[in-house]
Amino acid sequence: MNQAQTSPAKLTPNDLVAADALQLSEWIRLRKVSCREVMTAFLDHIERVNTPANAIVSLRERTTLLAEAGERDAQLARGEYLGWMHGMPQAPKDLTATAGIPYTQGSPLFRNEVPAADSLMVARMRAQGAIFIGKTNTPEFGLGSNTYNTVFGATLNAYDPTRSAGGSSGGTAVALALRMLPVADGSDMMGSLRNPAGWNNVFGLRPSQGRVPSVPAHELFYHQLGYAGPMARNVPDLAMLLSTQAGYDARAPLSISEDPAQFTGPLERDFGCARIGWLGDYDGYLAMEDGVLALCEAALKDFESIGCKVEAARPDFAMERLWQTWLTLRHFSCAGTLGALYRDPEKRALLKPEAQWEVEGGLKLSGEDVWNATVTRSQWYNALLALFERYDYLVLPSAQIFPFDASEHWPKSIAGRTMDTYHRWMEVVIGGSLAGLPVISVPAGFNAQGLPMGLQVIGKPQADLSVLQLAHAYDRATQWVKRRVPALLQA
Repeated sequence: MNQAQTSPAKLTPNDLVAADALQLSEWIRLRKVSCREVMTAFLDHIERVNTPANAIVSLRERTTLLAEAGERDAQLARGEYLGWMHGMPQAPKDLTATAGIPYTQGSPLFRNEVPAADSLMVARMRAQGAIFIGKTNTPEFGLGSNTYNTVFGATLNAYDPTRSAGGSSGGTAVALALRMLPVADGSDMMGSLRNPAGWNNVFGLRPSQGRVPSVPAHELFYHQLGYAGPMARNVPDLAMLLSTQAGYDARAPLSISEDPAQFTGPLERDFGCARIGWLGDYDGYLAMEDGVLALCEAALKDFESIGCKVEAARPDFAMERLWQTWLTLRHFSCAGTLGALYRDPEKRALLKPEAQWEVEGGLKLSGEDVWNATVTRSQWYNALLALFERYDYLVLPSAQIFPFDASEHWPKSIAGRTMDTYHRWMEVVIGGSLAGLPVISVPAGFNAQGLPMGLQVIGKPQADLSVLQLAHAYDRATQWVKRRVPALLQA
């Protein structure tokens, strides 16, 4: 992928932290800049902007990181180039194991947990030469689309530090938006790669089910609601990280066997015949804050500017059934993953109320309840397949509300409608999650208060590359990341 630009005669620290990931990678490979210089620039920048944002946690000692960067320089001097992430600072989301770095999952129960081995995704990034500087913040066990916990506190929005960053990949999105990382990983069960991307004016891809294997995992066959994916400030960087994350692994029997190298090629494509179905708020079913639909509908014109035909679409499905299916399957999963903690009274007391509620809901389910939910999920998938007979992509907002006050745990109402659970306000994302389809959040622009919003673009089954190509064409037409830089970076 040829994304490198001609470098200035002398690269400044600001050049390094502001660069696209692929451009930075090329400068390192050509030894236009040393890995120690890159690490120093990023650590200095993190020291300046992370205190108010609180995106990166468990930051490792500077002397250790500079020594590791020096080792990467020595490798280059010997002609040993590990890969496109050689010497690149990274901070995995605190829901994935990274050897030698605390793995708290945002929970006081695991405050002192330090794994001895990497998860598969982290191992793949390490094999490409990444240097892990710490972790990115997440809500407790990733529950809730607002990044706060009792271990590290709250992560604040990159564009308004009084507002929520979204979640659960809120630390990832803010670290990217504020240029503390060149590219980063996240994970998504209920919009956790999409909501924070939209709220921080970056890109987040929830890949196809099975595209990025989850290893290690206790359960190999059922738990397919949540998995990891890439986030970035542009689509070529995001696609390159996906090429590292993706790929079959026998320890994940449902993982996709397609060659991930497909994501390293050119993303340019003609969209003169592409058809987009605009799902909007599902004909009024979803509550939307004033201004969300208008902003997103205005962004649809950008898809038309690259040749797409856009028209309103509606799935032949009762959306309330889908919400009940989501509740059942989420309860079931949480009861499985957190049930042992819940049964211990001392540990239960350290679980946040929303986690306890999820487990308690799961313990009330019957086998028939779960079966019926999986049947409904299958019917939803078939309803989307029917829409894809007419459309190449489906589009809808990434959130139902603009970033809210960071002191609130979650919005209690939207447009006069009561939100009856801690995550009902994110119902807009469950369609993509339950279908297992590739979904990317792209920037949609800003409201009058300067708050960002995103659009979800849903692709056909396993059409991750096609989704990336459309997102890339849209980004080239809009350039939102470059047009609206966070004020903290301009100070």
